[in-house]
Amino acid sequence: MSDQQSEPSTSNKNAIVVFDIDGVVRDVGGSYRRALADTVEQFTEGAYRPSDVEIDQLKSEGVWNNDWEGSQELVYRYFEAQGKKRSQIALNYDTLVAFFQSRYRGTDAENWNGYICTEPLLLEPSYLESLTAARIPWGFFSGATRGSASYILEKRLGLQSPVLIAMEDAPGKPDPTGLLATLEQLEGDSADTPVIYVGDTVADMYTVEKAKTLAPGRSWIGVGVLPPHVQETAERRDAYEKLLKDAGAVVVFGNVQQLTVEQIRQLVS
Repeated sequence: MSDQQSEPSTSNKNAIVVFDIDGVVRDVGGSYRRALADTVEQFTEGAYRPSDVEIDQLKSEGVWNNDWEGSQELVYRYFEAQGKKRSQIALNYDTLVAFFQSRYRGTDAENWNGYICTEPLLLEPSYLESLTAARIPWGFFSGATRGSASYILEKRLGLQSPVLIAMEDAPGKPDPTGLLATLEQLEGDSADTPVIYVGDTVADMYTVEKAKTLAPGRSWIGVGVLPPHVQETAERRDAYEKLLKDAGAVVVFGNVQQLTVEQIRQLVS
C-alpha cells in the first residue's frame, strides 16, 4: 500500500504535483460519462442520448466539470432545439441528481453496485511511491464527490488518508480555490515550490491559468492527460491534445504515469 506523506518535508522540494481523478486516475468512460448519457436519455424521455463526441464538445466549453450540471444542460439544450424555453421545461435538479447517482453509485447506498465498481484504474500505487521516494509531495483536487473520490483512492488504490479536495470542499473548476486548498495541506511553510496540476479537461487547464493570476509569484504548470475514450482514433486523439494545449497545457501525455520523476524535474527546471 502507498502512504501519503502526512507532513511533507520542506527541503529538496523540486515540485508539488496535484492530480485530478476522473480521466487521470480512473477511466470514467463507462461510468460517469455513461451515467451522464443515461440521465440525459431518461429526462428527454428516450428522445436523445448524447454521444461521446457531444459530451466532449460540452466539456470543451470549460465550465461543465460537474456532470450533474452537464446532464441538466444537455437536457435543456435538447428541448430548446425543439423550440421550448427553459422556463417551460419541467426539470427538477434533485430528481436528476438522484437518477444519475442510481446509475453511477447504484441502488444500494451501503454497498455500491453501480458503474463506479467497474472503473479501470489508470495508475498503480507504485507510481505514487516513486514520487514520494523522490521527495515530491502529491495530492488530489477533483470535482468528484468525496465519497466517489475516496472510494477509488482508498478502497481501490489502497492509499492511506491521501490529501484530497473534492466537490464538497471547494467551488467547481475552473475556480482555483480547491487547487490552492490542496497546496495548503501539502506544502507546510513553503509557498514558492512549483506546482504541476494534472488533468484531462479544458476546465482543469483553465484552473491552472486562473491560479497564475491569483499567485503570480509561483510557477504553475498544467499537464494534460488524454482520457482513454479519445484515444480510439488518431484523429480524436490529436484534436483533444490540441484542445488541452490551447487551454494552457504545457505537455500532454497518453497516461499519467508518463509524468515520471525525470519529466517533472525537466518541467520545473
